[in-house]
Amino acid sequence: MTFDLVVIGSGPAGMSAAINAASYGAAVAIVDENPVAGGKLLGQLHEEPNSGWWIGEKISREMMTQAKKFDVHFFQEKVVWGIFPQWKVMLHSGEQLQAENVLIATGAAEKPIPVPGWTKPGVMAIGAAQTLTNYYRVKPGRKVAIVGVDPLSLAVAHELKMAGVEVAGVFLPPSNEFTSDKSSPLQIIDDLSRMTHLAPNQIMKIAGKIVKNPVMKNAAAKFYPGFGIKVWGIPLFLRKTVLAIEGGEQVEWIKTAKIDQNGHLKQESVKPLDVDCVCISGGLYPLSELAASAGCRFTYIQELGGHIPLHSPEMETSQDGIFVAGNITGIEGAEVAMAQGKLAGTVISDRLGLLNNPRKTIRTAQGEVEEVREQALIKFQQHIGDGREKSSQKWQAHVSK
Repeated sequence: MTFDLVVIGSGPAGMSAAINAASYGAAVAIVDENPVAGGKLLGQLHEEPNSGWWIGEKISREMMTQAKKFDVHFFQEKVVWGIFPQWKVMLHSGEQLQAENVLIATGAAEKPIPVPGWTKPGVMAIGAAQTLTNYYRVKPGRKVAIVGVDPLSLAVAHELKMAGVEVAGVFLPPSNEFTSDKSSPLQIIDDLSRMTHLAPNQIMKIAGKIVKNPVMKNAAAKFYPGFGIKVWGIPLFLRKTVLAIEGGEQVEWIKTAKIDQNGHLKQESVKPLDVDCVCISGGLYPLSELAASAGCRFTYIQELGGHIPLHSPEMETSQDGIFVAGNITGIEGAEVAMAQGKLAGTVISDRLGLLNNPRKTIRTAQGEVEEVREQALIKFQQHIGDGREKSSQKWQAHVSK
């Protein structure tokens, strides 16, 4: 089967690109391994201060309706096992999709944090708990402990609370070679101070602004109460860590201990806490295997979450006709992914000769990406601007060779 564009991944970036290109008249196919389009968007649910509730499942349905309106062809529950020049997308079921342009929008995966006992039934990644709760309407447990403090874990903690789950607390992970700054109260306080605009009350917003001062940050880490501070009624423990997950056939309790402001363990403070579920949040990294298999060149940028494909301001990789959009280019939110997808769809439409005023249309789409990024409420990577600048510089170095 031949198309103008094959999109791999039906999350926010892939769907947005497909809708945009198809709206200009391109013949588009989307491939995804899941039975329902939407990707990680399906589990998202949060309230934005100025625009009300962001309900990912509803947005996914609306995008699906738009895509069908423009005759986008969906290959759901299909796995891409290879991409070959120029360009053949091979599916596990035997289909071969031919296209001059391929957009890889495979998104991101969660980083695991190894904690003793993490393979027991009842332990899951924080994203799994989000999808279970918000999409499938299934509580992951009656009493849940969350390990890892970051924008995703805090958002899901709030969602679990709204779903009627008792959240025993959000804890720091144990200090080891995999956790680095995630187990440091000082670093976590610094990260949280950058999220003061999302604080649930005015007092916490003011406190967050105060601790941006290095002296106050050290004081906050030193005197942060051992019993935690409640956020949305959920205890946030920045001076407590989870040493182990215990139980027989499944999770029954966790072993907690106090730590000092530098993350050093206080052995005498080890205590048990009964829970029946533990959610681990270690952050996200770009899913880039398919881009690598297609021969795209890569670079490592810590501020973007890991290894990403080198790509131009038009979202094209080092391989002509292979584009990327969304979290494969660096960890950001769904709205940025959608704007990147729209940009990629616009550029591909230009390559196909479907745009009347291509330069202006592409510049407008590029401006929308920057605007959405600037206005993003939640930044999963605190120094995303620095990361994007490094990405741009590395692309320029690549093309100047």
